[in-house]
Amino acid sequence: EYQWKGPFYFIQGADPQFGLMKAWTHGDTNNGDDEWGEEIKLAEQAVQAVNKLNPKPKFFVLCGDLVHGMPGSRWKKNQEQDLKDVLKNTDQDIPLVFVSGNHDIGNTPTRETIDDYCKNWGDDYFSFWVGGVFFLVLNSQLYFDSSECPELRQAQDAWLDEQLAVAANQKCKHIIVFQHIPLFLSKPDEDHDYFNLDKSIRREIMEKFHKAGVRAVFSGHYHRNAGGSCKGLEMVVSSAIGCQLGQDTHGLRVVVVTEEEVVHRYYSLTELGSHGIEKELLDLLAKQ
Repeated sequence: EYQWKGPFYFIQGADPQFGLMKAWTHGDTNNGDDEWGEEIKLAEQAVQAVNKLNPKPKFFVLCGDLVHGMPGSRWKKNQEQDLKDVLKNTDQDIPLVFVSGNHDIGNTPTRETIDDYCKNWGDDYFSFWVGGVFFLVLNSQLYFDSSECPELRQAQDAWLDEQLAVAANQKCKHIIVFQHIPLFLSKPDEDHDYFNLDKSIRREIMEKFHKAGVRAVFSGHYHRNAGGSCKGLEMVVSSAIGCQLGQDTHGLRVVVVTEEEVVHRYYSLTELGSHGIEKELLDLLAKQ
């Protein structure tokens, strides 16, 4: 789909993270994730809300931390199976796009943990086109800590440069990136902590993105809504389908892509399920 065919929209979700709610409540985030009934319900609610939407979204992307169990932990396999069982009910006409998070491949990923993720969920980085818009999915964990697999970080870097060159040649309408860890939460020069990328790496990636004209980066990881802009690049941080660490509600983001802009709004699962998308966004889709 290299050609622009008119406005469309997609749904972004993040951090269903089966197991975190109990672990967080009990203050044991390493072993307390032995129940995730609450998250199953929320993920089911998200799928039902997406299935009801009319017109249908072009795809549904989940920006990482699919489950809470770290690689090798006791409940990980069961959590993954339960999530797959919920996601199987997504409308067949709505493709699912998966992004790897730190809980999916480990805070310090290895070739083994990444291979295991790829067997379960698909590639850890890839690109795709929808209606003249170029989408890139990145493995942000390789930017966070690639000390156990530096060659994989180099491979992703080389691939990213190639992909951005392809986008330039194809004269795409927009370039949009998905990754789990945000580049920044509100300001591009903020200090580095657990929820964003190291300043030097952030600068390097943003430099690449600015040169290529990347329009927006969508991420999760923070379990709260946040974001900001820098030189025409918007950083959008979406709160979780699962456990909330701030004042936001369990929700999903509706993202409308028009010829000129990328417009988005975060909806609670209840709101999206009962009322659907508001008229203002639907009107943008109707414009040709």
